Amino acid sequence: MIRFDNVSKRYASGHEALTRVDFEVERGEMVFLTGHSGAGKSTLMKLIMLMERPTQGQVFVDGRNLNRLSSGQIPYYRRNVGVVFQNHQLLFDRSVFDNVALPLQIAGNTPAETGRRVRAALDKVGLLDKEQQNPIVLSGGEQQRVGIARAVVNKPSVLLADEPTGNLDPELSAEIMNLFRQFNEVGVTIMIASHDLELLKRMNKRVLGLSHGQVAHDGVLW
Repeated sequence: MIRFDNVSKRYASGHEALTRVDFEVERGEMVFLTGHSGAGKSTLMKLIMLMERPTQGQVFVDGRNLNRLSSGQIPYYRRNVGVVFQNHQLLFDRSVFDNVALPLQIAGNTPAETGRRVRAALDKVGLLDKEQQNPIVLSGGEQQRVGIARAVVNKPSVLLADEPTGNLDPELSAEIMNLFRQFNEVGVTIMIASHDLELLKRMNKRVLGLSHGQVAHDGVLW
């Protein structure tokens, strides 16, 4: 589903964020990404999101060579990749419903289809009763669940999450991770970046550990 083939990324400043990275994530797999600050985690995810292009090597997602996608094809590709951010990136001038509906509206879905899918996504994350509220009145954990609902409303085959529990206490972190596990159980390929080694051990899933732009660990943490 996701394959990095000898991928390096050097920025214009001269900083090499990734160096000859090779790995493959199977369809339906749940993988964690960890490493020190500046190890290359965010760059790796940006390459999958096509927010960056590699300096060297090939990135494949769902059988497609991302290097060969034109700028005009990127918005269509991104509909198949859900993204959850640490700071939610919600719009506080819109309701919970409208925040989750945004990807569907951009994709041109009908109002009826949008309503059905938004409510299904909110129901999945336990926030159906808050669809008309402004996200600013929600707790941090609830705001993160709105972000997850927005990321999955398009039914993506790949879900990326960058430190999704970084601002949450252990109990809320466990709730968020349980949601990701549920999406994974229905076949979504998931990659989650996290600094929380204890959380990674509890999840008992494959961990890709980055160090100075290279894969230093690939396997379960004990």
